[in-house]
Formats: sequence, C-alpha cells, structure tokens
Amino acid sequence: MKAPVMPAEFPGVAATENGSETPPRSGAAFDAQHTLRLARAHEARRPVKRPRVDSRLRPAVVAAALLPPLLLTGCGSGDPDDMAVAGARNSPAPTDDPVAAVREVDSVAALLPAAVRKSGTLRVGSSVAAPPTAYYPNGSDQQPEGQDIDIADAVAKVLGIGLERQDASFETILPALRSGKYDFGTGNFGVTTERLKTIDFVTYIDDGQGFAVKEGDTSFGEKVTDLVQLCGRTVGIGAGTTFEATLEANKEVCEKADKKPYDVKVYSDNGATVTALQQGRIDVIMSTINGLRYQASQPAAHTAFLGEYHRLDVGFTFKKDSPLTEAFQAAVNELIDDGTYARILEKWGTSASAIETSRINPPEHT
Repeated sequence: MKAPVMPAEFPGVAATENGSETPPRSGAAFDAQHTLRLARAHEARRPVKRPRVDSRLRPAVVAAALLPPLLLTGCGSGDPDDMAVAGARNSPAPTDDPVAAVREVDSVAALLPAAVRKSGTLRVGSSVAAPPTAYYPNGSDQQPEGQDIDIADAVAKVLGIGLERQDASFETILPALRSGKYDFGTGNFGVTTERLKTIDFVTYIDDGQGFAVKEGDTSFGEKVTDLVQLCGRTVGIGAGTTFEATLEANKEVCEKADKKPYDVKVYSDNGATVTALQQGRIDVIMSTINGLRYQASQPAAHTAFLGEYHRLDVGFTFKKDSPLTEAFQAAVNELIDDGTYARILEKWGTSASAIETSRINPPEHT
C-alpha cells in the first residue's frame, strides 16, 4: 500500500461537534458556565502550583471546585447520555508507581543549562485528554495520571528538577512553545516533517494512527488498511489534531476509486466522540493506536479497535533550537537503561509502543 500523506499527531479522540455549541443564555446552567469561564480566565492569568511528595508540581483546577459534578464531565452537548459514555474514560489509574524509585543522575542533570539548574523548575504545557496518555481518573480537581505524566515526571526526577504543569488545550501548546510560555510540551505529539521546521522533538514512544468502530460493526472488516475503506462513511476525529489534515491530504482516494467521498466531523472531547459513534452520527473514529486500544478495553465504551494504520514517533516538544533537548534525551535513555521506562509502559498497557533509544528530531515515519 502506498504510504499516505501523514502530518499527524494525537491527543486522543476528541468534544463538541465541529467545535461549536450554543450556550444557554440564562438560568442555573448559564450561571455555572459563567463561573467556569471566570475561573478559567483567572487560572490562565495565574497558574496555581500543587506540590507533591517528590517535588513535582502540578496546577490546581480552580473551576472544578466551583461547579456541580454534572458539569465537570467535559461533554459539549450536556446530554446525559454523552456524560454516561464520557464517564467510561475515568477508569481508575493503576496503583503501582515505578516513578517513585527514580533518583537524580548527576551526569545527566549536568546537561541542563545553568539557569535551569539554578531555578530547579521547568514549565510544561500538558494536554490532559484521555487514558492511557493523560487523564483525570478522580476528577479535574485531582492530579492527572497516565503514561505521559509518568514519563515526564520520571525525566524530571533524573534531571533533579520540578515541573510546573499547566493544563492546555492540545492545539495551543506548539504555538505557546514558540512564544516562550512553556519550556516544553506533552500531548502525544507525533513527529512530522512539517513540525520539524519549527519544533524540536525528543522521542519517548512509538504510537500512531488507528481506527475504531461501534462494538459489533463488521462493515469495515477486521482492519482499516486503506483510506478507500472510509469512502461514503463519516469519520470522527479530535479537534486540533492532524488527523483532519491526513484525511484532507488523501481525500482524492475516493474519487480515484469512483466512490463517494468520506465526511469528517471534528470533536473536542473523547466522550462526545464516543457518544456520536454510539448514536450513529459517525461511523468510525480515527485516533491514536494506544488510545483506541485502551478505549476498546473499557466495557462501558462499547467500541472495537480496527488495528494499526500508521506508526509515528511521539516526543516531548520544544521551541526550535532549544537548549533542553540533549538533557531530555539523556534522561529518557537513562530510564530505558535502568528499566523504569519498561515498567511505566507495562503499567499503562503500552509496551508494544516501546522505543529502544530516544532520538532528537528523527525524520517522520514513511
């Protein structure tokens, strides 16, 4: 099969169809949403740091304490069915903690710029979207968990620094790196040729693109191996990702095959995407391999994973020519060598995505 055009990355499937919703104009729901907007605005101006036993820092989400639990499920429509499905993503986090035993490695820490060693803290913009990458198993007022959280925290411990973690929407992180708001970013960002022009990567896992359907749907066969299989169907994707760009770049496959084009619907929340699938508003979800595989393992989601479509390196992201990349690469390789990395991936069920060594700015997979 000819390799598709792939400018991809992955935050997990994503909430409101086409990124829009009509907010209520009055009443309790309006008051609650207004309070949330004020809280978010305050939070954006003044990030709150939450200390942790091992000196890792994470932000508190003020808005969570201000709203009724029903409004914290994250779905765009507010439909109870949406919220029930969205709750499927809040599965309990595994209890083992391979990061706890990680210690600073002086030779690796010495690779950091002197100013960072002196301050002892780096700012990280994190997209907390869905398991197993990063999510809130106990609500957004508690600490996030996930593979990306553990790997970033373990790297920080090797480097002997703390992290000021700030939640950010996926599509805002790369521009914020270039403006200097964050020192690095996490969000299951895939290495692409286009991104390498303006962003530096330090790889830590090999994820990729895949598809999932409603449980029991056999109309696509056992696996999607060619985008022609999508022709005439409706595909749900995450907001701010390049899944849309991938589908746009390859849309001519349907015309060449003399088939109806596929339709693409964009969502900004995992729960709303799954709900759309269950309600028949979309036929198939395109998202990350690990995210879709994990989702299919949760009984409440009622989805079936259709296999891997295309692999991509995933890495920490930095502004171009960042002085941090060498230290981060050495820290990831330290974790690989001492076995911590394998234990983190085993904890989150992503061992099949392990890499043998971290690389700085590798070429995009073909």
